[in-house]
Amino acid sequence: MIGNMNLSNRKIVLASASPRRKELISLICDDVIIRPAECDETLPQGIGARQAVEYLSKIKNSAARQVSQPDEIIISADTVVAINNEILGKPAHKADARRMITLLSGKTHQVYTGVTVFADGEEITFSEKTDVTFFPLSQEEIEAYISTSEPYDKAGSYGIQGKASLLVSGINGDYFNVVGFPIARLNRELEKFLK
Repeated sequence: MIGNMNLSNRKIVLASASPRRKELISLICDDVIIRPAECDETLPQGIGARQAVEYLSKIKNSAARQVSQPDEIIISADTVVAINNEILGKPAHKADARRMITLLSGKTHQVYTGVTVFADGEEITFSEKTDVTFFPLSQEEIEAYISTSEPYDKAGSYGIQGKASLLVSGINGDYFNVVGFPIARLNRELEKFLK
């Protein structure tokens, strides 16, 4: 199953401004409408990482639906990095990026992406987890990485598809989930959902 045959006559809306998600969804469907969702992304107290990404993908999907057309398929996603039960979002500043990369150094952490699909009045939500292990990093390596522009718009302060690939000793699970979209699973979920 290459691409998704059930999408040929449907309008796909991606409720995300992420260039990485836009690039990945083009593997499923060429014609995608980009409609970033504006919503409050405050998480409920004590929520776990998997529940957080599912919750946020639902909130984003609901916001994108407010201006949708009946024939649209709306796809939203959220990705977080988690270690020791702490969710690492996008860094607020350089010191925050330094703290996160230092925390990840020499350890295995989890990347979760939640995805919500809405079509024809129905909604499905799923999430994917990938384990990522960083090499032990020297202070010089950490400073060099956080001095690039790369960490500052990414969960956990790193983008595996960029310079941070040099920090990663291994992954267990879906690489594209770490990039921000478990695209193969999304393709299969869409196939089931739209039958």
